[in-house]
Amino acid sequence: MSVLDPRLTPARPDLAASHLEGQVEAERFVDPVDYQAVDPVLPIRRGPDRLAGMDDQLLFGDVFAVLEERDGWAWGFSRADGYVGWVEISGLSRRVDPVDRKVVALRTYAFSEPDFKSPPAALISLNASFHSGAEDGRFIEAANLGWIVSDHTAPLDHTAPDFVAVAESFLAAPYLWGGKESLGLDCSGLLQMALVAAGIDAPRDADQQEHFLKARWRDVTQDPERARGDVVFWPGHVGVMTDSELFLHANAHTMDTTLEPFAMAEQRIREKENPVRTIMRPPVS
Repeated sequence: MSVLDPRLTPARPDLAASHLEGQVEAERFVDPVDYQAVDPVLPIRRGPDRLAGMDDQLLFGDVFAVLEERDGWAWGFSRADGYVGWVEISGLSRRVDPVDRKVVALRTYAFSEPDFKSPPAALISLNASFHSGAEDGRFIEAANLGWIVSDHTAPLDHTAPDFVAVAESFLAAPYLWGGKESLGLDCSGLLQMALVAAGIDAPRDADQQEHFLKARWRDVTQDPERARGDVVFWPGHVGVMTDSELFLHANAHTMDTTLEPFAMAEQRIREKENPVRTIMRPPVS
């Protein structure tokens, strides 16, 4: 059998998703049941415990395919990026509403009424999606959420023209391992959210993103000149050039999303015996 990525393979010795039958060994195989995230953000954890490590997040509207329920937790995988783990059932809905709009602002409030003076119901982040309802003045209704300023949303097929500008909007957002929202995210979460906003369904982790972009963009690792949009990969880290000299990345060194001279970041990371591995440049539009 081929080696499958455990991060994306919903399989344990006792249980696996039915689509993996014949590829993995398990005591039983079950069909996943789709649930939908109704919390603004929902951690995907390594175990059924709030103290278990978080490796990914569901944003509002994301679908989570459930294979097992246990003591208030669900084990399964995200339909958004395939990540496997445990999610609290209280943040999921058994009813899956088809989404037709998404959030295009860095973050925005959902209000209890179509009035910015009404109590906010939730604070949601870029790329969250929802099933839209009535419109009332400047507001649009989001099912299971509240009322959102219409200008902060767009149809699902809307794409940001510049993924780097999206990434730049996260400047100073705090660093959070496994996060991919404006209130906390890691290096690969930053790149993933920026690319997704630009219509590129990139995977979750840096090594996966490196493989993904190698098949689509130009490798400029040996090019001495950097340019806006160059995505720089180290083993376990990634960031993006905002111009020929400045580099944007969410990192544990400063514990936030930082813009700094690339030469400085490259030297600091290289001195930890972690040299640049790949630099990918997007195609010219």
